Amino acid sequence: MTTATTTAGRRPADELRRIAEQAGRDLEDAPTLEILRWAAETFGPRMCVTASMADAVVAHLAARARPGIDVVFLDTGYHFPETIGTRDAVAAVMDVNVITLTPRQTVAEQDAEHGPRLHDRDPDLCCALRKVRPLEEGLRGYEAWATGLRRDESPSRANTPVVGWDERRGKVKIAPIARWTDDDVEAYVAEHGVLTNPLLQDGYASIGCAPCTRRVLDGEDARAGRWAGLAKTECGLHA
Repeated sequence: MTTATTTAGRRPADELRRIAEQAGRDLEDAPTLEILRWAAETFGPRMCVTASMADAVVAHLAARARPGIDVVFLDTGYHFPETIGTRDAVAAVMDVNVITLTPRQTVAEQDAEHGPRLHDRDPDLCCALRKVRPLEEGLRGYEAWATGLRRDESPSRANTPVVGWDERRGKVKIAPIARWTDDDVEAYVAEHGVLTNPLLQDGYASIGCAPCTRRVLDGEDARAGRWAGLAKTECGLHA
């Protein structure tokens, strides 16, 4: 696992919380690029973008605000080949610094300790080991992180602030496209030729680990293909 920053020199959590709360009020109706330019000016290299590599929309937007910005990708060991290919393409053609985080254990090591197919038997634990813990370790040196969360993706995300406070990690959390719709995303992709995961053209509306992701059916929301048949709707990164 590689990180680009250290914790030295980070502002206190109380100060960062105040920044987040004020910005959440001030920027609620601001254009997306204005939100990201504010973040770039406020946090500089202590801000990163996290990307699942379903598309590179937020990474592209963030690079316009801060060329060379860190884009953090979680390689769980369970990704579709198309997702890894999208990550590699983003690293090759965009003005960003892609950082790949990996879990402490390989899939084989996890299988040896917990048994095969942990994702079927205890998906919450699998996500905690392969997503949540690596992200928390990888974000330690940053003051802020930007995500592609959108309010229209699911009921659990309907109140996502454009700038909020991540209490668990003690960081400012930015969702610059929180107010966007599918049409907004598609229009931006078309206008700027942004890279997208080929699986989006094959019936997948939300792309996670291969064992826990399926195509969505007509009338289903974008997250319905994740952990289908289970009450689980989030991996824990955004809890």
